Amino acid sequence: MQKMKKTLTTTLLALTAGFAFGHGDIELGPNKGRILEFSNNETMHGEVIDKDGKLHIALLYKDMKPVKIEAQTLTATTGQRNNPTKLEVTVQGDAFTLATPAEGDWLILQFKASADAKAVTARLHYDTKKCDPCSNPEWRCGCAEKK
Repeated sequence: MQKMKKTLTTTLLALTAGFAFGHGDIELGPNKGRILEFSNNETMHGEVIDKDGKLHIALLYKDMKPVKIEAQTLTATTGQRNNPTKLEVTVQGDAFTLATPAEGDWLILQFKASADAKAVTARLHYDTKKCDPCSNPEWRCGCAEKK
């Protein structure tokens, strides 16, 4: 019984903290873009920014230093689960570029460090509603970082 109470209390506190901080799991990169995890050990990240009507995803090492795109690949899917749309991904300079998803859609990215590497999946909810405190779109709101 005591263990059950402890488990319930821990769960309740975790849920409350999640609602209180809202954006707690969103990390912003050196260019104020949204950081996504592109590895299983936090050694490779993608920084997503919106520019000129497209999403640009730069690769960053764990120390947030840029990575040159060479053998790495990225695939992108968006839309509804029952009708997904594969987006064209191109390399422009040192970033992958792709069309922006529709408001409220999920963007599913699959990153491979090399042709024979296992893909790492990252997800981004493309919520463009403005966050009241910082006026950034919700998908790249960093309010929790300032606390």
